Amino acid sequence: MLGRSSPSYTVRGYTALRPGAFAGRPRSLMSRAFARNSVLRQMDWLLVVVVCGLSAIGVLLVWSATQPSLLAAGANPHTYMIKQALWAAIGLILMLVVSFIDTRRLRSWTPFVYGVTVLGLLAVFATHAVNGAHAWINLPGGFQVEPSEFAKVALILALATVFSQARWRGTPGLRSVLLALACAAPLLALVVKEPALGVALVLAVVTATMIVLSGTKLRIIAGLAVIVGGAVALVGGTHLLKSYQLTRFTSFLHPSADLAGAGYNAAQAKIAVGSGGMFGTGLFHGSIVAGNYVPSQQTDFIFTVAGEELGFVGTITIVALLGVVIVRAIRIAARADDLFGVLIASGVAIWFTFQSFVNIGMTIGIMPITGLPLPFVSYGGSAIFADMIAIGMLQSVRRHHSVFTD
Repeated sequence: MLGRSSPSYTVRGYTALRPGAFAGRPRSLMSRAFARNSVLRQMDWLLVVVVCGLSAIGVLLVWSATQPSLLAAGANPHTYMIKQALWAAIGLILMLVVSFIDTRRLRSWTPFVYGVTVLGLLAVFATHAVNGAHAWINLPGGFQVEPSEFAKVALILALATVFSQARWRGTPGLRSVLLALACAAPLLALVVKEPALGVALVLAVVTATMIVLSGTKLRIIAGLAVIVGGAVALVGGTHLLKSYQLTRFTSFLHPSADLAGAGYNAAQAKIAVGSGGMFGTGLFHGSIVAGNYVPSQQTDFIFTVAGEELGFVGTITIVALLGVVIVRAIRIAARADDLFGVLIASGVAIWFTFQSFVNIGMTIGIMPITGLPLPFVSYGGSAIFADMIAIGMLQSVRRHHSVFTD
């Protein structure tokens, strides 16, 4: 017979484990999972919960926006809802995977991410145009990938890497700014070529913001502002924009000039948002949504569905949740230990801020229609994957702070 301290005993020549020999191990695994320095304890769980809430709202709104037309066509009314739920689940997995990656490894993987993104943006031009744009790569099973959405992630990583490496040698100067612009230029050029003007605006705003936050000297920033102003004037004066892009801007400036044409989308969007009142008509009970009066109501104009069916309370809830995401990103940037982390979190914050403002603004008539989805809410796999990867990068920056300062 073995001693009492052993977890086993002998019965008829066989060695058996004592009952309850491993009873303490599940507790030890749980204690390690939630230890002070564990990944789970270092994550921003408020950010995770808010993102999950926005994704759930998005699934419901996509379901409500697409069900009437699918029923009218005799198709499965849950098709888009199932796809959106699947993409949100995959996006959450991507977020967790990126959260576990150390920021130093993120920096080392930046050239690979950037190169794959550029190749993806080039590959779209080998595909057939959809609605006049080369923006998607077709995959088996009827799925599509939109590389321009991932260009936002690649740009933030590239600029953060350039400026953080320059900071080791002192204050970033003209050389670092030119290198950053050289990284941003191919992404911007390819996205404009598709054309995807909305994404190009996001890339331009993120680039300008990250240059300012990098610590670059003010005289360099002022010189760049003059150059950019001249470039904008050149684009407007030489008619480099396509006619439908110019029409979108003119309809924004004069919304009532062509209600049957270019101003139709904006007018119907405002009607839908305003018709919901305080509490809305309820999910699946919106007459404007059911009539499909607003084009692309499950993607670019998803906010109109919220406005009609959830009312002011529902729309302000979405705005508040997006505000929490942005505030948490700014908080992570403020507490980051190095310039790389500061720029990653700041880039993500300005990305979500600008894109949310433009998407919501174009539905209520204060911004031109640019074709930008509402983060975490609009229908689309590539968009939600990119959004979730960005949240994972925020979590990685936060974990780096926790490891070295807690």
